[in-house]
Amino acid sequence: MKRLIAACMLALPVLAASAPAMAQSYPSRPIRWLVPYPPGGGSDFLARTVGQQLSEQVKQPVIIENKAGGNTAIAAAETARSPGDGYTILNADNGTMVFNTALYSKLVYNAEKDLAPVTLVGRFPMILVVGPGSEAKDARDFIARAKARPGSVNYGSAGAGSPHHLAMELLEVSAGLDMVHVAYRGAAPSLADVAGGQIPAMMVDLAAGAAFIKNNRVRPLAVANATRLPQLPDVPTFAELGFRDVEAAALVGVVAPAATPPEVVNTLYKQISAAIAQPSVRQRLVDFGVEPVGSTPQQYAELLTRERERWHKLIRDQKITLD
Repeated sequence: MKRLIAACMLALPVLAASAPAMAQSYPSRPIRWLVPYPPGGGSDFLARTVGQQLSEQVKQPVIIENKAGGNTAIAAAETARSPGDGYTILNADNGTMVFNTALYSKLVYNAEKDLAPVTLVGRFPMILVVGPGSEAKDARDFIARAKARPGSVNYGSAGAGSPHHLAMELLEVSAGLDMVHVAYRGAAPSLADVAGGQIPAMMVDLAAGAAFIKNNRVRPLAVANATRLPQLPDVPTFAELGFRDVEAAALVGVVAPAATPPEVVNTLYKQISAAIAQPSVRQRLVDFGVEPVGSTPQQYAELLTRERERWHKLIRDQKITLD
């Protein structure tokens, strides 16, 4: 028994040193970066742009794997089940980390217990747009017209429970509107119907809507952001119009399995934030319509806590469910 105890005591320093040693050698093989959407969208662009630079920095392949389905739950569950070694990470947005837990009564993963925040990569601020034939002169006029016709004005979204949908729900509550939600399968078909006059309006991020705005197929009225967007300097914020609570964005970050050692999470954060800070990468993101961030794990975790408090109340109050 004494020999057994002595052997265990001798092993303790080895075990204590294993996590730092792992962090120092990490990464020593390819990193698998899951994207819970099909190729070609904003989340996919973000992962591939940052992932390419990350690969150059760590001298290991970064493999982007698209695993769509379940309103991001399929990829989230797979990440949660993966070994906590830093070699499987996930592009996680508001849906994954904030909305889903309030929209569904049952999920195959627990956002708070199963996934560890690494860094917020970028923000996709929402923009209220209308079709070119809209009679609304500006955002105030649009709100006044919608308020005068409760239950008669439709709006589109990229899907039920999407940031685009919930941003418009936020405007409804803040402005006292009663509009009808029409959910589409993605931002592109919804935008096409706004441009064609089939749907009066929608909230959209610049990454998805830039081509429509640039070609005058839709008209931006206001941005749901604290400041005006550099790409749309003439478009006011909702705060400027008196609706200070209307701030909404698709928040895309990176998370890892909860069992990932803090040292590895910190290494991931430092490398990803360094990749985001590279001038060429940063410019590509801005040109695409993304606001680059690169927050610390703690800052990202605190942001998610604040977002859950804010959006869960809205989802409950508006009785929105996807069950």
